[in-house]
Amino acid sequence: MLSTNLRNLFFGAAFLAATGGATAESQADQAAHVASPEYYSVLKENEHVLVLKMVLQPGESDAMHRHHNETVYFQKGGQLTITQPGGESFQANVPDGHVMWHESWTHQVTNSGKSEVVAIIVEDKP
Repeated sequence: MLSTNLRNLFFGAAFLAATGGATAESQADQAAHVASPEYYSVLKENEHVLVLKMVLQPGESDAMHRHHNETVYFQKGGQLTITQPGGESFQANVPDGHVMWHESWTHQVTNSGKSEVVAIIVEDKP
């Protein structure tokens, strides 16, 4: 009889083969609020801009996702771990009130600190 872990691995592989593997790779092509709706809410969207609010509690991570050119205001900063496709990651200690701009990119964010992080993201529409 198969062990539970081996059985789960077998069924997981069969599911991925049957569904075409809708995984983090396909999520990476999704906007943050689509890939991780539990952490991002849409504050405004029109033909020019997408405005999101991100809230991450300590230990929470969003899914790999993409942003177009963005300006980010950290209402509540904290310690973040940013992971890029391919697994390369870096730590950022972001102070409250920090504002940053970043060109289009794909990443995953983990709140690796001890306090809630809240950011307002203003993303250009292509």
